[in-house]
Amino acid sequence: MRRRVVAVIGNSQPPQEAIPVAEELGRLIVDNGWRLVTGGLGGVMEAASRGARQSQRYQEGDVVGIIPGPEARSANPYVDIVIASNLGYARNVLVVSSADAVVAVGGGAGTLSEMAMAWQLGRPVLGLAVPGWSARLAGEGLDAKRTDRVIPAATPLEAVAAIRAAFGG
Repeated sequence: MRRRVVAVIGNSQPPQEAIPVAEELGRLIVDNGWRLVTGGLGGVMEAASRGARQSQRYQEGDVVGIIPGPEARSANPYVDIVIASNLGYARNVLVVSSADAVVAVGGGAGTLSEMAMAWQLGRPVLGLAVPGWSARLAGEGLDAKRTDRVIPAATPLEAVAAIRAAFGG
């Protein structure tokens, strides 16, 4: 059976409070037996990748980074598998389409585009309570039968519980 993949999306230059949140989230993703995919660069992406490697369950290949440029060396040092897309911002489509669920940690315009693409692809989208689009949109549309909603999570543990529920267990 294929292991689930969870995308962590967010700024390459996030507010400082996003770093420990993303790191814990990355660790918890691998702790749960899932793989991590990010945009492979710095900030939230690097923190989540670093956290994934801190998991007791970490194994080579658990951290995938889909970078926007052509040079694998531009990926953060915690990425196991670098996909050098050379697609610029269009690589955001690859990040979310590779995932079974998407967790936003803060974020600006790039993160917002990934969230919108995840909605289009029918992926569950979670938003952590970190300044940026994740916090601004968390809880939006939950009362309606909309697909463009962001499941709120106050902590990485809450996010993982919501992902588990979305995966049916």
